[in-house]
Amino acid sequence: MKDTALALIELGAVLFALGMLGRVAGRVGMSPIPLYLLGGLAFGQGGIADLGAADEFGDIAGEIGVVLLLLLLGLEYTAAELVTGLRRSWAAGVVDIVANATPGAVVALFLGWGANGAIAMAGITYISSSGIVAKVLDDLGRLGNRETPVILSILVFEDLAMAVYLPILTTVLAGLSWVSGLRALGIALVTIALVLAVALRYGRYVSAIVDSADREVFLLELLGAALLVAGVASALSVSAAVGAFLLGIAISGSTAAAAAKLLEPLRDLFAAIFFVAFGLSTDPRSIPPVLGWAAALAVLTTLTKIATGWWAASRQGMRRMGRARTGAALVAHGEFSIVIAGLAVSIGAVEGQLAAFASAYVLLMAVLGPITARVAEPAVEFVQRLVRPEPALS
Repeated sequence: MKDTALALIELGAVLFALGMLGRVAGRVGMSPIPLYLLGGLAFGQGGIADLGAADEFGDIAGEIGVVLLLLLLGLEYTAAELVTGLRRSWAAGVVDIVANATPGAVVALFLGWGANGAIAMAGITYISSSGIVAKVLDDLGRLGNRETPVILSILVFEDLAMAVYLPILTTVLAGLSWVSGLRALGIALVTIALVLAVALRYGRYVSAIVDSADREVFLLELLGAALLVAGVASALSVSAAVGAFLLGIAISGSTAAAAAKLLEPLRDLFAAIFFVAFGLSTDPRSIPPVLGWAAALAVLTTLTKIATGWWAASRQGMRRMGRARTGAALVAHGEFSIVIAGLAVSIGAVEGQLAAFASAYVLLMAVLGPITARVAEPAVEFVQRLVRPEPALS
């Protein structure tokens, strides 16, 4: 009874604190992710206090948070939109991979984390945060801007790249042989292709299976289907996160819109717990030794993300302002970077410092992203005035 009471007290304190942190983030117009990570760091291993009694709930709730994050992300796209986005943005997607995965891999090798660490860090620095980017675009009133389809097409490409990358990462970190690795990757690719084919041709039937006029039934069917698909995907080495993402893609039309509205509060709750749980598992004393490298990498990948967006927008004939807004919108990193770091650390195939490095890096990028998006326009205007000063009044 005492253990239960302590766990409830700790869990209640964590949830209340998350609410307060979210309120602070909303007041200053930033993503709450950095504050959630800081909260976890403060009350985890080596922090102010160790909330050990709530650890078990935090672990499983964090897994559910990842599933819901990716399910909601999949609900934003249809299979047809994914295919169209892939055709439109493949060149920008390739540039994005080369420009932003390379710095992470190089730093990991330089720090002596080996091939496993390099593959993990490449994914951490490559993938932007779709959730933060979407929120920033909405907050700044840019959803209807001309550059927004370019931004979304790059994010779609990144999400598809993750569907291939995560099985490869899992295979490599698990230390499987080349034959086993190729078999796992083949199963993953076949599974992804089948799901996309089913979503394109029979998506309405998938939607009909989970749809219901009763909100309680609808919620139970959605959650049950998401967890089942995530579990099966994990068993097939596709990754639970990608399985949930593919299920979201298969659900379309009014069912997808209703599902997103119904699941959004749950996603926010469990996602917040996921970020806190990751922070709880990271010793804050391990961050100072890697903070300098994380800051340098954050500055470098901010520039490479801006360059990627600038190049992609220029191919669509946009002017400097649109190019700058496109690049700045892609800077933020968040949920996927932490998912990759958490997966790598949980398997135990990489240095423990990678978790600390990822925490520091995501903290910096989650803060830099919204700030960069906000200052992109004033910065371009300032540079234009320097280059072409206004004529003096006579």
